[in-house]
Amino acid sequence: MNTDWSVIVTFMPQLLKGAQMTIFITVVGLCGGMLVGAIAGLMRAYGNWLLNYTAMVYIEIIRGTPIVVQVMFLYFALPVLASIRIDPLTAAMIAIVINAGAYIAEIVRGSLQSISRGLSEAGLALGLPRWKVLVYIVGPLAFRRLIPPLGNQFIISLKDTSLFIVIGVSELTRTGQEIMAANFRAVEIWSAIAVMYLIMTGSLTLLLRFIERRMKIL
Repeated sequence: MNTDWSVIVTFMPQLLKGAQMTIFITVVGLCGGMLVGAIAGLMRAYGNWLLNYTAMVYIEIIRGTPIVVQVMFLYFALPVLASIRIDPLTAAMIAIVINAGAYIAEIVRGSLQSISRGLSEAGLALGLPRWKVLVYIVGPLAFRRLIPPLGNQFIISLKDTSLFIVIGVSELTRTGQEIMAANFRAVEIWSAIAVMYLIMTGSLTLLLRFIERRMKIL
């Protein structure tokens, strides 16, 4: 089979546009996911039984179903059940938010509960309110411990955007499929897409390692 790698240069502007959409969905989705995950993680770690149970139900439902099923539900089933129709891009971003939020919640819970209870008790004994103990004592230490698993979740969420091809979102994978369908250069196009994903995940990994080194507890 003959290959023509020059087609990559020809279609690079379209691939870059798809990569920009991938990054946009990932960034917006993870910002929302971190907020949802932080709240749900705090509910699991410090909430009463009702808050704890509510967060646990959300986490188990989301972690127990594939993200592709979740985005299909948002895009196809939600209009039928609630008469709410959302566009593919919005559905993709919401799917990342709720999916990443569930996993981040468990990361937050585990990090908070890994901090020695003696530190919390010492802060309370000094007369600090519980929220100050969390913000100034437990929180900074827990944040350092959650960076590695949080980075892993970021990379997973970035790669999960490729699954949104099922609802027609013009991210990198969908763009590559459209290009390949027009010229049948599967080897060249999919190789370029694989390299672009490696560049994105590699850059994210380097950034997270830099942050981890800067915040390392000596």
